[in-house]
Amino acid sequence: MCGRYSLFAPQDAVIDLLDATPERDLEPRYNMAPGEELPVVRDAASDRIEFHNWGLVPHWADDDSDGLINARAETVAEKPSFRDAFEQSHETGGPQAGRCLVPADGFYEWVDESGGTQPYRVTRSDDRPFAMAGLWSTWETEIEQVGLDAFADGAASTETRRMLTFTVVTTEPNDLIADLHHRMAVILDEAEQREWLTADPADAGELLDPYPADEMRAYPVSPAVNDPTNDAPAVAEPLDSEP
Repeated sequence: MCGRYSLFAPQDAVIDLLDATPERDLEPRYNMAPGEELPVVRDAASDRIEFHNWGLVPHWADDDSDGLINARAETVAEKPSFRDAFEQSHETGGPQAGRCLVPADGFYEWVDESGGTQPYRVTRSDDRPFAMAGLWSTWETEIEQVGLDAFADGAASTETRRMLTFTVVTTEPNDLIADLHHRMAVILDEAEQREWLTADPADAGELLDPYPADEMRAYPVSPAVNDPTNDAPAVAEPLDSEP
């Protein structure tokens, strides 16, 4: 966890939750997957819902081949891949990494059962959208451009490729999620969202606890969710039998 989630709540509900305006319309998504460009609100632009690639690439990484989709709450202050973002360290002259909010209205877990692997969808009990704690990072690389301009002086030109990336912070599971997985996404109360974006590291770390189990529910869904190209309402609908 978290390896797949959804956000098809009405756009107005997401705007109200995050107190931020999307830079483009939020299309309903039922099966969001790593590597995709997905909505976030980051500390450096807290009034906007931007779109970043899911899979954090540290700004110092050589390439973007191994984006990190999750960060363990217990080690975000220690691991080099996440420390700059968690501590909001911008020593390179501008915001290179920081904390963010990742809006969702449910996430998926897979459980080994007697008949095979069964996917479950987990939501708030009231089905309202929520914000997961995230970290973001900017990654840049120089790309050599070979074209007509290059042949004029015998040299190729270069272009800077800039990519904004993010990861979802996970923590120990609550009693509901423990039956499905050994980790769960950090879900922030609405009162905690701005604190996550602005607090010093010590106080921010105190927010990384499990969301109350009695405010959540889980139900089995179709195995169609296993394929991330299946991004339709049917993948989020409950099967006939409840867990």
